[in-house]
Amino acid sequence: MTRPMKIGVQLPEVERVVRWPELMAMARAAERIGLDSIWVGDHLMYRYPDQTERGPWEAWSSLAALAVATERIELGPLVASIGFHSPAMIAKKAATIEEISNGRLILGLGAGWHEPEYRAYGFPFDRRASRFEEAFTVIRTLLREGEIDFDGAYFQIRDCVLVPRGPRPQGPPLVIGSFGDRMLRATLPHVDGWNAWYADYGNTHEGLAGLLAKVDAICVEVGRDPREIERSVAPLVQMPWGTGRVSGDPTMGKFPPISGEPDALAAELRTLAAMGIGHVQLVLDPITIDSIVALEPMLAILGS
Repeated sequence: MTRPMKIGVQLPEVERVVRWPELMAMARAAERIGLDSIWVGDHLMYRYPDQTERGPWEAWSSLAALAVATERIELGPLVASIGFHSPAMIAKKAATIEEISNGRLILGLGAGWHEPEYRAYGFPFDRRASRFEEAFTVIRTLLREGEIDFDGAYFQIRDCVLVPRGPRPQGPPLVIGSFGDRMLRATLPHVDGWNAWYADYGNTHEGLAGLLAKVDAICVEVGRDPREIERSVAPLVQMPWGTGRVSGDPTMGKFPPISGEPDALAAELRTLAAMGIGHVQLVLDPITIDSIVALEPMLAILGS
């Protein structure tokens, strides 16, 4: 089967409370129909005025369990916040899931954005870009080289060695989930991929084209060949029975969804591939087993 891109799906976050047996069944359904990847969000809770607090299960524990529940499909956080753990611990967690999954982890990284969850769980939220730059250096160095001695403004990592190592000598591929100039300049010299959430580009071709041009320009600025960076996006897709996705952020606004009808979705993914997108993480409305299984005809169309 030849497709123009890899196709994955984001598993439920806060659309509703989903217990482990259903999450496992979703992951196995995604693998069974031939999807390439499954993804989990890395949040601890969402808190907004006049709203009941909501939260997903912890991301790294979920990924470890999903790695055992599946055999072939790639998996990763979309994206892991560097603020919830020390950077050396993130590298250790990533190496462990690399081992459990036999080299199927894709490590998406970001700086985080929802201040209430940081405050509630006792993590600093200030100077996120500066903290991210240091943490990213520690994480990528440990995963790719296996050791680091780092003395920064926010992190002091002394004579740290990452042992044992996972099955891939250079560790999992690294993906940055950001469109900020500073974050892109810090990461594009080193990462394997870049990701945008549908709200980042309005779920439109025009918005995406602007972000892709920005990534290209900053790659050139920092001396990286833009063709070396795999582009991925997480488009919002409404299935025929969808009624509107419940978002973790109620202030995010509404965005026009892509149709989940097989022919229409296949045509949209071909258009994204022509724009240079190599991987998509479909955000389904609704995110259910039935919605995942209903993607199978679209996969057949794309592979024909």
